[in-house]
Amino acid sequence: MQLLPDQFETRFFAYLAATGLHVPAPRRLAGGRSNHVWRAGALVIKLYAKEGANPLFANDPAREIAILTALSGTGMVPSMVQTGAFEGHEWLGYAHVNGNPWQEDTGHVAQLLGRLHDLAPPPGLPPGVNGSAELERQTEAILALCRDQDGLAALRPLGRVPPLAQPVLIHGDPVPGNLLAHDGTLTLIDWQCPQVGDPAEDLALFLSPAMQLMYRGVPLSKAEADVFLTAYPDPRTAGRTLALMPWFHWRMAAYCLWRSERGDAKDRQAFELELAALQSIRPRNA
Repeated sequence: MQLLPDQFETRFFAYLAATGLHVPAPRRLAGGRSNHVWRAGALVIKLYAKEGANPLFANDPAREIAILTALSGTGMVPSMVQTGAFEGHEWLGYAHVNGNPWQEDTGHVAQLLGRLHDLAPPPGLPPGVNGSAELERQTEAILALCRDQDGLAALRPLGRVPPLAQPVLIHGDPVPGNLLAHDGTLTLIDWQCPQVGDPAEDLALFLSPAMQLMYRGVPLSKAEADVFLTAYPDPRTAGRTLALMPWFHWRMAAYCLWRSERGDAKDRQAFELELAALQSIRPRNA
């Protein structure tokens, strides 16, 4: 993550206080891998980093603002308080959700994602990757950024899955760290990369052994994954997710390889998990 200049944090919170926000004793929150995030009283303050583009996950403040506005009152998102810009960085303030990152009950997550995928998307969201051909092109683009790409490139899946005719609103990054459990319910945070896309994308990202390792510490068990797919309201989407799973594992392995080559040792472990998952399943056709 991009380092902030000396005294930036002091200046930033003085500026926020001058705008009228109550931001006492800010403390950094762990878990964010893209942006700077603090808890300050009843608020969460997110400062968007300006570093180079991520080849898989967008970091778009405008999309997050659009979603928090459109989904206000649904209980699926935190309440937005204020937005702005400071010294070239965009920022967002929203109400703190007194919960913990998701750890158990995959069925609850499946039901939440099913509800989300039934909602109308706000205008202006970009299209998501849809079908195996687009997943293939996206993965090739990620591999082109990697130094040691040949071994993974040779494991390109074979099964073909056509695009979904009617894409829907998707979160784009529903990993355990972006699911807060509280009061018997779940709230989705970190809406920097929502799209109008294939709901299988959200299901596959949640099931990803790499993402579970990074944000929960351990991949899902087979039983947990089975409960998740069974609990998702539309069995056709669950089946489509399984059909596309070799492509999703291939893409995530490429992404973890890209990250690991940038110096993160844990991403190498995540890469090995995705590689093993890819090699353990045979390509499927929808």
